[in-house]
Amino acid sequence: MKHILFIDPIEKLNPKKDSTLMMATTMKEQGIEVYLLFEKDFYVSNKLKNNFKVYDFQGEFYEDGCYQKSFELKESKIVELTTKDTIHMRIDPPFDTRYLRYLWMLRYFKNSGINVVNSPDGILKFNEKLHAYTQKSSLASYVGSSLDGFMEFVNLMKKDNQELILKPLDLYQGYGVEKISISDPDLKAKFEAKVKENNGAIVAQPFCADVVNGEIRSIYFKGRELGSILKVPKSGEFLANIAQGAAFHAIELTPALKKECDDICKELMDEGVDWVAFDILGNHVSEINITCPGLLVEVSFAHKKNLALEIIKEFR
Repeated sequence: MKHILFIDPIEKLNPKKDSTLMMATTMKEQGIEVYLLFEKDFYVSNKLKNNFKVYDFQGEFYEDGCYQKSFELKESKIVELTTKDTIHMRIDPPFDTRYLRYLWMLRYFKNSGINVVNSPDGILKFNEKLHAYTQKSSLASYVGSSLDGFMEFVNLMKKDNQELILKPLDLYQGYGVEKISISDPDLKAKFEAKVKENNGAIVAQPFCADVVNGEIRSIYFKGRELGSILKVPKSGEFLANIAQGAAFHAIELTPALKKECDDICKELMDEGVDWVAFDILGNHVSEINITCPGLLVEVSFAHKKNLALEIIKEFR
């Protein structure tokens, strides 16, 4: 049984704390046959065998067993995929046309009997933000490009809120997030500019002051919580993003939040989505990450154990 991790180019990643490379190194340490597959070598053919040019690698962890001390690509080789093998979809968003093409191509392999994690069908079906907004606990949200609809939402929100968050529907790591005042005289222009910048529908929500106390990241695999952390923004900041300087520490989900996450995972598992990372703000599920769930290294470090081992158990 081979594991093929389909990933972005190494130069785009931070090997020290990349979730996929942590998984790859852990698999290798456990004696699992595992390779890296890059976009430049990925293709589909209905006439050729499922042969891929993949790369071997060598990685080493620091004493904490989570962060990588070193990571190096080794020689390439050609391997043939069979129905005993698994492709791991680990390409980072944005969820654009490029990303969509890869999901369609992965669907070809899934339909030929090769296991794909997360399932391309499941990723195609659920938008990470919109699916979160269907939950009872979610913040009030507007998604669209209609100025009239946006202003109607603003009029509803301004009774109890002074600020809004505008953000893209299909980016990640806090990119493109903007906080604006509801009373800003340029509110309409800023909305239209954000729509133009993102080529269509964007998200608007009331600013949640709870963010200064931190945002939760909770990682699940096959319906089981592996670990959760609280990400706390830098002083004076409102983005609880570790890549942008937020601190973090281990926490436990409240029973109510855990039940909600458990229930969402049961639904997603029915669609072949096994690896899920929740973002939770206050008591609100704000995002359900399924395209390329991250922070496995940080959550592992906070809980003082390599959680990739827990994921690997499910493939034994």
